[in-house]
Amino acid sequence: MAAPPARARADYDYLIKLLLIGDSGVGKSCLLLRFSDGSFTTSFITTIGIDFKIRTIELDGKRIKLQIWDTAGQERFRTITTAYYRGAMGILLVYDVTDESSFNNIRNWIRNIEQHASDNVNKILVGNKADMDESKRAVPTSKGQALADEYGIKFFETSAKTNLNVEEVFFSIARDIKQRLADSDSRAEPQTIKINQPDQAGGTAAAAQKSACCGS
Repeated sequence: MAAPPARARADYDYLIKLLLIGDSGVGKSCLLLRFSDGSFTTSFITTIGIDFKIRTIELDGKRIKLQIWDTAGQERFRTITTAYYRGAMGILLVYDVTDESSFNNIRNWIRNIEQHASDNVNKILVGNKADMDESKRAVPTSKGQALADEYGIKFFETSAKTNLNVEEVFFSIARDIKQRLADSDSRAEPQTIKINQPDQAGGTAAAAQKSACCGS
């Protein structure tokens, strides 16, 4: 009996790699734990270097396997985490709505993305700890939205504690990436008929170059 095709053997249609970045203490690990395990802890444990979780979701009839990397926010781990930018297909920029410096540092994190990540990586801005009392809020929702608009990315306020918008954030960026991958696949298909044309060598070189710059 013939073996089933590779796609039939796989337990997903798309594998999407996401990266959580932002200052230490903004709640990146809590967001990841809430989304992947449905749990929340009030104890603060600093991420050492990098950690990851996997969750498979259903999107528009497709099974999407999300591999979500949680990075350390401290400066001393920065050289470790930048190595993971290149392989990321989507990046969640997280700040704490009660900590203005974590919001101001988002611009630095975006510069890191521009320096280390692929050009077409999807980005989303996340203001976490939105459950906190308004008297403790340091960054108004309007300010977060304005920054997201400036960079042309989506914006959500979340609470890992109350599960506010946590699913929505991950599903939103996963849907955008899936659409980008599907569009890329459909554009790539017609090019397969050009293999016997004179510019074959140039096309091969360009393909090799693209592979080198977009690989992990």
